[in-house]
Amino acid sequence: MDAPTTASADNGTSGGGDGWFTPHKQPEPTPGSEQETAEGSRLAALRPVGRTPQGADTAPPAQDAPQPAPAPTPAPAPPPAPAAPPVSAEQAHPAETSTPHAIPNEGPTEPPPPEQRVPPQRANPAQAQQASPDAILIRRTMAEVAPVADKVTSYFYALLFVRHPDLRSLFPAAMDTQRDRLLKALLTAAEHIDNTPVLVDYLQNLGRGHRKYGTRAEHYPAVGECLIGALSKYAQNIWDPELEAAWVRTYTTISQVMIDAAATDELRAPAWWYAEVVAHDLRTPDVAVVTVRPDQPYPFLAGQYTSLETPWWPRIWRHYSFASAPRSGGLLSFHVKAVPAGWVSNALVHRARPGDILRLGPPTGSMTVDHTTDSGLLCLGGGTGIAPIKALIEDVAEHGERRPVEVFYGARTDHDLYDIDTMLRLQQSHPWLSVRAVIDQLARVQLPDAIRQYGPWNEFDAFVSGPPGMIRRGVDALRDIGIPSNRIRHDSVEELVVIGD
Repeated sequence: MDAPTTASADNGTSGGGDGWFTPHKQPEPTPGSEQETAEGSRLAALRPVGRTPQGADTAPPAQDAPQPAPAPTPAPAPPPAPAAPPVSAEQAHPAETSTPHAIPNEGPTEPPPPEQRVPPQRANPAQAQQASPDAILIRRTMAEVAPVADKVTSYFYALLFVRHPDLRSLFPAAMDTQRDRLLKALLTAAEHIDNTPVLVDYLQNLGRGHRKYGTRAEHYPAVGECLIGALSKYAQNIWDPELEAAWVRTYTTISQVMIDAAATDELRAPAWWYAEVVAHDLRTPDVAVVTVRPDQPYPFLAGQYTSLETPWWPRIWRHYSFASAPRSGGLLSFHVKAVPAGWVSNALVHRARPGDILRLGPPTGSMTVDHTTDSGLLCLGGGTGIAPIKALIEDVAEHGERRPVEVFYGARTDHDLYDIDTMLRLQQSHPWLSVRAVIDQLARVQLPDAIRQYGPWNEFDAFVSGPPGMIRRGVDALRDIGIPSNRIRHDSVEELVVIGD
């Protein structure tokens, strides 16, 4: 479909050069740091067990392209307009059902992100009263386009693919889930635009995570100009040079943070890891525990999650939480629930077998234990959201701590408590651990409400993991009983809403 030309979207600089959004030069990677040269040897090192993995003999599939990420406090740029305070890189932080950490069963698809998590704390009223000039303009734009979000995203991708057809191959063939993530990311950014430390950390995670899509620095200018082209069309009632300049400054800043983070990460880690399925345990007709062996060391922390791609759906990545703390043998486990029409989740539950080769993105997420304190842990896990909770328990045990850990394991029916035996064995081994099952149909009470019957919890750090609705209700319940927001950890609900395919 043809995308009408707009002055904002095309001023002859979309290819880079000296125009808008031109990235700075990236640091040169050290020889052999990127994985193109190691591709063949890495696949050869993974000898399939039992049967030949589908897709293992083919070249790695193309990757998705980046999503325009949300913006921190903007930095000065050429277009005339009141400049906001600059942001430095030093200041700059899952669609089916497997529950990456707090994610539902098939994971944050990509952080921010990613694959990345913007802390869910509510905006600081004092901070809102002191919003920067650019933040005010950005939020004004978002309020204007919110009623036509679908049209904005469709027009953005139309501009991008018509003007830059070479970028189309970086995206998945089916854009259903992909197209919804852009506006969600922008709305998240608008909410946190003046929270520089949070946004920069979020954007750095995005930049690192986008390496697995094949994203390069020269892609960012095209994305930025098409984004502004779409916004200028659907916010034309308020669009003016001042508003456009604010978006240029904002996008210039956020893209540079992401580019710098990716360039730094390239010097120390691969863009993705190959992983061979070594065990597939079908716990229920629609829940499987999948264990994989990465082709090289994979460092992560208990409570984090990763993105995963199967050989059957190239360029479709979904987020999943690690279901254990790091193991000496390097094996990784994920709990996956197949959901209706879930491409990746159904493939992992019903199609994957030992010997199949998957790809893993970098680990991310901040739902981790602070071992510098002795605060108790209050954990709410719903469905496959119990996976990262189990990892946190193992992490506490491995550190030799005896801090109290209280787990509320929620499910609709007793049939859904697929991992209850494991949790009860952990309880028998660790006197500081208490596990309570909360079954909706039997107790006639939902998981978040059950915690009100126990406590007090004022000396506990809270962790919430499960479907988006449960996370929202859980966070509200925890706040209602007096646990401050900065002691409640979960993955980004904005990312979780796209989990389900």
